[in-house]
Amino acid sequence: MKLARSVIALLAPGWLAGCMAGPNYHRPTVPTPTVYRDLSENPQLQAQAASYADLPWWEVFKDTKLQELIRLALKQNYDLQLATERIVAARAELAITRSNLFPQVQGNGNFIGGQEDTAQSKYNFLTLTADAAFQLDLFGRLRRATEASRAQLLATEAARQTVVLTLVSDVAADYFTLLQLDLQLQITRDTVKTQIDSVKLTNLRLSHGVATKLDVLQAQQVLDTANASIPDLERQIAQEEDAISILLGNYPQAVPRGLPLVEQTLPPEVPPGVPSSIIERRPDIREAEQNLVAANAEIGVAKAAFFPQISLTGSGGGALGRSSTFTNLMGSQLGIWSYGAQVTQPIFTGGALRGNLHLAESQHQQALLAYRQTIQRAFGDVSDALIGYQKLHQVRLRLEDSVADLQESVRLSTMRYKGGTTTYLEVLDGQRSLYSEELTLAGARGSEYQSLVQLYRALGGGWQ
Repeated sequence: MKLARSVIALLAPGWLAGCMAGPNYHRPTVPTPTVYRDLSENPQLQAQAASYADLPWWEVFKDTKLQELIRLALKQNYDLQLATERIVAARAELAITRSNLFPQVQGNGNFIGGQEDTAQSKYNFLTLTADAAFQLDLFGRLRRATEASRAQLLATEAARQTVVLTLVSDVAADYFTLLQLDLQLQITRDTVKTQIDSVKLTNLRLSHGVATKLDVLQAQQVLDTANASIPDLERQIAQEEDAISILLGNYPQAVPRGLPLVEQTLPPEVPPGVPSSIIERRPDIREAEQNLVAANAEIGVAKAAFFPQISLTGSGGGALGRSSTFTNLMGSQLGIWSYGAQVTQPIFTGGALRGNLHLAESQHQQALLAYRQTIQRAFGDVSDALIGYQKLHQVRLRLEDSVADLQESVRLSTMRYKGGTTTYLEVLDGQRSLYSEELTLAGARGSEYQSLVQLYRALGGGWQ
């Protein structure tokens, strides 16, 4: 232990004073828009730094059943468990790399005993030694390697956050799709019930001579069409439940529901926050930057390989034992110590070192381009999600008006038919249009909620 402390005391000043090969990392300047697209006419929304994306997911998705599903997914999902284990592995890699910065000390013990026939002597000896080796990091090769390994750990942690954000978004989006299908199935079943009553009424009127056989056939056709769509909707519901179950880490099974789609709450407006904050929110951008940091450090590792590598070694210990060769079988003791230094300087490597440097520089350039591309795509995601949410909201409102108008039209047509002032064809046309429009409105509701989820994901929701 004294030897190890002595080695550290002697070498630490030179180690700490050593230079670092390669460039130090500075975040690259990436020009970004000052406002999000299609928000130039809303300065109040632009200036609002507090963002919808800053909210944790349980404050965005109010449905308690959905919250339970998300919590279960965060606990059991296999992709997230794999991402967590990758962090454990990255921490181990960092510990291995960082260990090279410190002296490596190893203890050795050796016992030998026996008898020599020629001298008729007996002996027993125990040898204990400690070896220490330390590599002077004068040019920063080991420190740059540690820097790269630490950046890779941070990138892995950011990748896990991407998995979390994606998982929460996927569960929410699939849940809203499931509620949309439930609503469409309910609309279809209600239509079937209505058409059964219409067929009965038309048959009754046929028996009284105030309706035709064609009216009965047309009413039956609407009924058959609605009935035929029920199995397909049930198939889609079952498959959507299977998809959600897999996200939850379960085998396929039924999924509990909370509020129906028409009772789900939507925020009155969704402030996206200032554009510059997206760089801090999105975990994929943070991951890309840490990959860039690692690639930058690897340039230093490659440059340091051109310089000499200096290693210091030391060994100390002792041997003790007894031998009949000594007078009166007296004990014998012997001190052992040694030290040395080794310098290795590449002279000719056939271009391997220069090729390794060019490789590191190219990988750094690739990481830089990937970082800039990730930021560009992030702004594209936000722009698409903002436009989608705004326009789908408008579509849903207009479809609600259309459905209300058709409902009134069917009511009036039914009254006119019962009063004998119109044909049943007018009623059937109205019912067909209403059924189709109600299904379209249900799809628009689901799309609006899914666009809200996509906006939350695009903004890097819940990043704090």
